[in-house]
Amino acid sequence: MSTAEAAAAPGELRPRTDTGPLVLDRDVPLRVLRPAPGLALSVVSLAWLRAAGDDVRARLTSWHLGPEEASYVGTLALRRRREEWLAGRMALKYAVRAHQEHSGSTPVACRDIRIGRVTQGLRAGKPVTDLPVEVGLTHSGDYAVAVCGPGAVGVDLERPRTVSPPLARILSADGESAGADLAGQRLRVMPLLLRWVCKEAVLKYYGFGLRVDTREVRLTGWHEDGRFAWRPGPELLRHAPVGGGELRTRACELDGYHLALVWSDPAST
Repeated sequence: MSTAEAAAAPGELRPRTDTGPLVLDRDVPLRVLRPAPGLALSVVSLAWLRAAGDDVRARLTSWHLGPEEASYVGTLALRRRREEWLAGRMALKYAVRAHQEHSGSTPVACRDIRIGRVTQGLRAGKPVTDLPVEVGLTHSGDYAVAVCGPGAVGVDLERPRTVSPPLARILSADGESAGADLAGQRLRVMPLLLRWVCKEAVLKYYGFGLRVDTREVRLTGWHEDGRFAWRPGPELLRHAPVGGGELRTRACELDGYHLALVWSDPAST
């Protein structure tokens, strides 16, 4: 897709809306998807953004970032870090806009969507917005992925890589203790990186990230439709909030990448 085709206005991206399964494509600047009722997901191609050129990135910055955000990104010394930060903000804002469109609200202009983060405590770094929705963000390799929903959300993406032996031992423990049912059997053959993103997505759902040991999330099954089951350890139970609706999960492989989603459905309470 050319730069001219990608821009719906000077600096605004025209999202490619997917109605089927999510597909990762480095050459598509922006995809949006509705993986479940009330949930919106957006993918910004970092590979495309890096190749777009300084003029295009400047227009994207002007269109998507508010004054404080534009000022902050200008303080980042490394170009790679500036590109990742811009891609993350774009992904978050398009996820919010997609959620607004699906819920019947009038979408807010990207630059007017204020994205912040928790600054203190166990949830420091968790992205938040001034709108009545919850958001989550992950970067890996060539992509930034964001989700938005009415309740808590967690998302993690991992590019293809080799798992270190110590981490492999930790991740293998879940498969070794899995039950004899079909979901337990599928968990035993679940790729180790996919197990990792499941654990991290759960911790991000609670806003903790890796401040809580991933062993506090014990995977117990992986269903054919992508749902994964897990149980919390005592430390996670001590910190995690209760209630908030039914917890839903998905985990899948995408073109060598591994993606996991966790979200709550407040309507189920």
